[in-house]
Formats: sequence, structure tokens, C-alpha cells
Amino acid sequence: MKQFFLMIGLFLLSMLTYIDRVAISAAKGPLAVDLGLSNDQMGVVFGAFSLGYALMQVPSGAIMDRYGPRIGLFGVVTAWSALTAATGMVHNYVVMLVTRFTFGMGEAGAFPGATRAIVNWLPPGKRGLANGIMFSGSRIGGAFAFPAITWLIAVTDWRRSFFILGAVGLVWAVGWILLFRDYPKDADSPDGGAARSAAQRVKFSWEVFRSWPLFLAMMQYFFSNFTFYLCLTWMFVYLLETYSLTPEQASGYAALPLLFGAASQWVTGWFVDSLYRSRWRSWSRRLPAIAGFVLSGVGMLALVWADTAIFAVACFTVATFGADMTISPSWSFCGDIGGAHAASVSASMNMIGNLGSFASAGIFPILLRLTGSGSAYFAVAAAMNFAAVACWIGMRSLPPDGKAPAVESH
Repeated sequence: MKQFFLMIGLFLLSMLTYIDRVAISAAKGPLAVDLGLSNDQMGVVFGAFSLGYALMQVPSGAIMDRYGPRIGLFGVVTAWSALTAATGMVHNYVVMLVTRFTFGMGEAGAFPGATRAIVNWLPPGKRGLANGIMFSGSRIGGAFAFPAITWLIAVTDWRRSFFILGAVGLVWAVGWILLFRDYPKDADSPDGGAARSAAQRVKFSWEVFRSWPLFLAMMQYFFSNFTFYLCLTWMFVYLLETYSLTPEQASGYAALPLLFGAASQWVTGWFVDSLYRSRWRSWSRRLPAIAGFVLSGVGMLALVWADTAIFAVACFTVATFGADMTISPSWSFCGDIGGAHAASVSASMNMIGNLGSFASAGIFPILLRLTGSGSAYFAVAAAMNFAAVACWIGMRSLPPDGKAPAVESH
């Protein structure tokens, strides 16, 4: 029962992270007009979050491992909620860049901290679905944000919308610090102290970047985020402007891929855990991720020929469903090789992944302006997805007996 409430808390955390980060995309129209920003400048604003988020990943992961997810998550949620509210007080481009950059730094510890909480509370055979449930909250939150914030801006304005979102985050932070504990009371960890014994196998430092398995994990996550981040930033604007939709129509369409992404998280999490319990245990992380990248690559490639809004949304949905199939395996993989340093190892992967988000946010409007369409971006993203398949073929964290190896340096 306590594990059930843990997952509810992490699901809500995941929702909150994406509602707060998607809000600026949903508010792009009135915000850009108010501050006098061009599309290229908005691309830099979108990317500023990702850059701050990426650079703070490893320090945030180390903090979560040292002080625990209870105090760590309380601190980061409080910080980014304050910065979300501060976004509503910005009046020029430079301050907006600084605010979004520091907001990204604040959110950086969310998923490494959540991963450490899952490792502390759940054995390896249950982590696939747990990660799927948690990350599905991010997609539902992103999907909810587009129509909800469009409505909220219509009844108030874009500035008050950010004030309200900041207050919601503070409510979650207070609930977490009051109700959550770092470990179950009856044991240090759910798998007989394996997380603690892993600390002796994995000595985290900057030399972890010499680990070949982690290098492959970081590269495939860069490719995954390059595809997915488009759905959080430019997809709404692209649909709105390319197909001459109303804001209400575009927000509804933009929500669909994210809702299917949420379903993908649950399906893939179940798939990962089912394979773990079978004779295909050593493929329980690799097979779902490979299938996801193939599907995502096909969806992005098909966007090159999308000539209607419905066809484009269908392609975005296929690509997002596939990209989200790779999330649970990726974070489960980091839990396998990280052990007691799961937050730091997963943060390393997430850091490089969010450099992919940063690149995506900035490159899309530039390619769109230079070529007059999104086809060049879609082709590049498709190629990255197929390259990620090669990464996963070499990513092995579990032998047939399921005993996870430590991170190895080369």
C-alpha cells in the first residue's frame, strides 16, 4: 500500500514538471507579443530551460544520492515553483532567458530524485512499470497543459497563469516532505540491501563518463529527446501556423500525441517487467527500446509528406508513442548499472539527453526559416532514431540471471 502511495506522489510530480515546462509553449502567442519576441528568440527561450536542466543534472543527482529524495525533491520543487511564478513577472528578453535557464536548473533534480526513490522502494522486477507509471504523468501533464493553459490565459492572462502554476507546485512540495520517507521502515532497500552494496561496486565520479554502457545510454537519450522535445515546444506552434488552425484546435491536436505517449509508458513498463520475469530477461530493457526507436523513426520520416493537420498529428502520435517506449527501459537501465548511485547515473544520461532537447528547440525554427518547411528537421530526427537502435543493441545491463553489473570504465 505504501508503494502505491509512493507511485501516486511520483506520478503527480511527473505531471507537475511537464505542466510547468509546457506552459511557456502554450503561452507563446501572447507572451511573444507582450515581450516583442521573434520565433528565433522564442526558440532560444525554449532552449534556455533545456540547457539549465542539462547542466544541473549531475550535481542534482549527486545531491539526491547524498541527502535522499525526501529532502532533495522538496528543495527542487520549491525552487522551480518559485521560478515558475517568477516567469509571470518578466518584462524583457534577457530576464526571460535567465528565468527559464534557472527554472531548468531547478527542475533538474526531479527525475533523478524520483529514480532514487524507486530504487530505494522497489526491486528490479517492478521498476519497469513503476518508471512507466511515473513518466506517463509527464505526458498527461503536457497534454493537459495545452488546452488548460490556453483556457486559463483566456480567462485571466499569461502572467497570472504562471502565478497559479507556482502555487500548485508549492502544495506538492509540502505534501511530499510531510508524507514521504527515503526508505521503507522494515528494510534499507526492497532487495536486501542491494542498493547499498552497489555503492561498493560503483564509485561515482566524473570518470563515470568513461563507462561504455553509460555512453551508449547518453547518446540514445540525446536522440530520443531531440524527437520528443518538439512535442513540448514547437509542435503546437507548427500545427497552428502550418495548417491555419485556431488556438483551440491546435491545443486539442497537440494534446493527442502526449496522451498516446502516456499510454505507451504504461504498456512499455508492463512489457519491460514481463520480459524481466521470462527467459528473455537480458533483453527486458533492450527489446522495448529498440521497437520504440524504430516506430519513432518511421513516424518522424512520415511527417515529411504530411499535407494535412490530421495526417501530421497522426505522424506526431506514432513518433511520440515510439519515443516514449524508450523511456522506461532507459531509466531502468540506469537503475541496473547505478545501484546506490542510481540518481547520479540517471542524471548523467538525462544531462546529455536534455542537450538534445536544447538542440531541438533551437534548430527547428532555424531549419523551418531556411527551408520553408519542417521536412529537414523531421528527416534529421528520423536518422537519429535509427542510430539509437544501434546504441541499444550494445546496451546490456542484465545477464540472464538478472544480476546487474556495475558501471565499468574503459
